[in-house]
Amino acid sequence: MPGGIEWRPQPTGGPERELAMLRGELHGPKVIAFANPKGGVHKTTATVLAAATIGSVRGRGVIAWDDNELRGTLGLRAGSARHARTIRHLLADLVSIENAPSYEIPELLDAYLRHASDGSYDVLAGEESPRFAQRLDSYTVRRVLDLLTRTHEVICIDTGNNVESPNWQTVLQAADQLVVTTVPREDAAFTADWMIDLLHEVGLGRLADNAVTLLSCPTPGPSALLEDLRAHFATRTRGVAVVPYDPALEPGSSIEYTALQPVTRRAWLTAAALMLEPFSR
Repeated sequence: MPGGIEWRPQPTGGPERELAMLRGELHGPKVIAFANPKGGVHKTTATVLAAATIGSVRGRGVIAWDDNELRGTLGLRAGSARHARTIRHLLADLVSIENAPSYEIPELLDAYLRHASDGSYDVLAGEESPRFAQRLDSYTVRRVLDLLTRTHEVICIDTGNNVESPNWQTVLQAADQLVVTTVPREDAAFTADWMIDLLHEVGLGRLADNAVTLLSCPTPGPSALLEDLRAHFATRTRGVAVVPYDPALEPGSSIEYTALQPVTRRAWLTAAALMLEPFSR
């Protein structure tokens, strides 16, 4: 296997069952929050690749939203840059879109979105100016979420790093599924653990218990901590998925799902199915 990583898929029943879960009726729109207060733990990459995987299977209705208050990069790494509009431009016109007839809303919203090259998912880019963060209060974030759930079936959200920010807290409160992203490093795992404890303290223990932990391997060499962390987070969350290192992600540039190695796409199929499993029963 490339890079010496031993990837062992979750025992979910094979690709046929995983595809069935990803294609299944979700019984309403689902919000998936990708969270870990530490930077560099693949939140943005995970948000993009979860949206790409789910969208490639469902073929419709999936969006990745960069809700990072401090210059998130999701808009730069995903979706074609057919325009420079971000959440800031959407908020400027939000009232008129909200009040439009329901049949017009998807087309109106589309003017503010970017799209994957294969059309499998949409992107709502974050704003690069840090001064914009103060506008993402709880009320505004709830309005954006309400709009996105009117037009999309799966909303994947990169939550940023500030657990004290209203946008972070609002997304976690609204989430149907939490994905705890981490890499096999002690500092990253410690912060993920701390966040899980925090969620229990603030009344979101059920969300934490039902979370999926996503362990992303950032280097081609094996990590001595990988199996220990897999076992540890299996006791703290509903399930653990491991995705291997992939050279296509190394440059930190635009993420192209089709450029990933087959073993990586297979791992992401398993991870995405685990995320949607509770809703496809």
